[in-house]
Amino acid sequence: MAEASRWHRGGAPKPKLHYRKEVEIRTTLQELSLYFIFLINLCILTFGMVNPHMYYLNKVMSSLFLDTSVPGDERTNFKSIRSITDFWKFMEGPLLEGLYWDAWYTNKTLYNLKNSSRIYYENILLGVPRVRQLKVRNNTCKVYSSFQSLMSECYDKYTSSNEDTSDFGLKQETEWKYSTPNSSSPWHWGFVGVYRNGGFIFTLSKSKSDTKNKFINLRLNSWITRGTRVIFIDFSLYNANVNLFCIIRLVAEFPATGGMITSWQFYSVKLLRYVSHYDYIIASCEITFCIFLIVFTTQEAQKIREFKSAYFKSVWNWLELLLLVLCFVAVSFNIYCNIQIFLLLEDLLKNTEKYSDFYFLAYWYIYYNNIIAITIFFAWIKIFKFISFNKTMSQLSTTLSRCLKDIVGFAIMFFIIFFAYAQLGFLVFGSQVDDFSTFQNAIFAQFRIVLGDFNFAGIQQANRILGPIYFITFIFFVFFVLLNMFLAIINDTYSEVKADYSIGRRPDFELGEMIKKSYNNALEKLRLKKPQKDGDDKGKGDLAEQARREGFDENEIQSAEQMKKWKERLEKKYYSSEIQDDYQLVTQQEFRDGTTTKYKVILSECLTKTQ
Repeated sequence: MAEASRWHRGGAPKPKLHYRKEVEIRTTLQELSLYFIFLINLCILTFGMVNPHMYYLNKVMSSLFLDTSVPGDERTNFKSIRSITDFWKFMEGPLLEGLYWDAWYTNKTLYNLKNSSRIYYENILLGVPRVRQLKVRNNTCKVYSSFQSLMSECYDKYTSSNEDTSDFGLKQETEWKYSTPNSSSPWHWGFVGVYRNGGFIFTLSKSKSDTKNKFINLRLNSWITRGTRVIFIDFSLYNANVNLFCIIRLVAEFPATGGMITSWQFYSVKLLRYVSHYDYIIASCEITFCIFLIVFTTQEAQKIREFKSAYFKSVWNWLELLLLVLCFVAVSFNIYCNIQIFLLLEDLLKNTEKYSDFYFLAYWYIYYNNIIAITIFFAWIKIFKFISFNKTMSQLSTTLSRCLKDIVGFAIMFFIIFFAYAQLGFLVFGSQVDDFSTFQNAIFAQFRIVLGDFNFAGIQQANRILGPIYFITFIFFVFFVLLNMFLAIINDTYSEVKADYSIGRRPDFELGEMIKKSYNNALEKLRLKKPQKDGDDKGKGDLAEQARREGFDENEIQSAEQMKKWKERLEKKYYSSEIQDDYQLVTQQEFRDGTTTKYKVILSECLTKTQ
């Protein structure tokens, strides 16, 4: 497939081919140099957003709030609680101790409330923590007619339409009254549902004893009911040593089946972007990134205007467009996040007596980080566009493009069998094995089986007959048959491509040769290296002289030289991409000359073997 490039149109006159090739080489080197500067700038920008301190801060916070055991039971922590009783033990134990031990402050003076001594701690709690509950109404599920007389209450799974918005319990404090959701805050995607904002909310006190009494009062008055479907515990910390905010959300979901499922989110983000000198270097990289974006956008717009529909025939041009779209999305997210931080951060820091909703800022900052990660991924992939001139990379790309149809046909057959086994595993083992609990989990479990990570004991225990049959047949068909067919397709195509390259179908120039030639030319102009003259003729003479020393006669040497000239002439005429648009047929005289030369070489070899 011809690539739409302003340096190559095809069908150029032969006297201009050499000049056009030099222009293409020089332009490719210039584009590669410019793109490397852009890539280095993007790497500095992205690595400036993330640092190892984020991981260590998350690790410390998770150890404090997730791994700390509840009083009286060393085996139970937030990760392992499965009942309402254990949940209240966690609230009155590890959560209370972790909050008031690690990070409380009063009038910007930090205190260790456990021993009433004034000390400095690393993490400052911003505002006060918030606990939020979402419920569903009674009689929201359909009961079979035979059981309606036996069921007085029925609570379905959580949906926005099933949500209970009526006051309940004591109806005196805010935790018993419904609060309308905030439209600006994102919804939460949990394990068993998607939950919106609002609900029954209460904030903790800065006094440890008051907070503990609040927990006891809620527990005794049954704040958690049969209609409860999820409870969120939100709070935010700031570490001035590394200028990082840690936004923490602990989630306890109550499925309609009973029990409890816990999850958590720890977001360490850098909301105060420009503080140190290194931060201003990152700011300069952001400005440079925008300049590069404008330049690249202008170049692609010129290409589209020049080549029109031919521009979209190249895969690399599609990659260019994708990269530009991702860059614009990243810039938009960055601008939006900075505006929201500028508008909200100061007000959030002032409200020390209320809950400070930093989760909204962290949510969009994480999305911006994800967009930047995808952008730099495709930015690295684009390097293949420049190194595809290399012989090895050209062989790989040609192999993949040539076997694409075979791979598509194989993929259809592969996924038919793969999804058939996934459906079988989900239906047979889904109710007992966690890896097959959903159809999505079954698909990923089968990929792990191919990689050697599987739980055969759980499959066998779920079904002693179908379990081993499923496992053995899946390994045989997918691992031993289909994967080897896939490797055979690529291997055969690669062999064909190498054979074609051996007879002359190769790139006109390689990137390494271009850089080496430019380097030698620069040294020669600086008079640091003597120019080489008649290198090809000298090489030819050396080869002929070496052949004479090894015992070849003059007829054999002349036949070999004629064969080489004939091959080079055909390669130049029929395999060079410079004149690939000038389609010509092989003349009878050319074929006769090559055949005669070939027969001379073969006859000479036969006579040598006979003697």
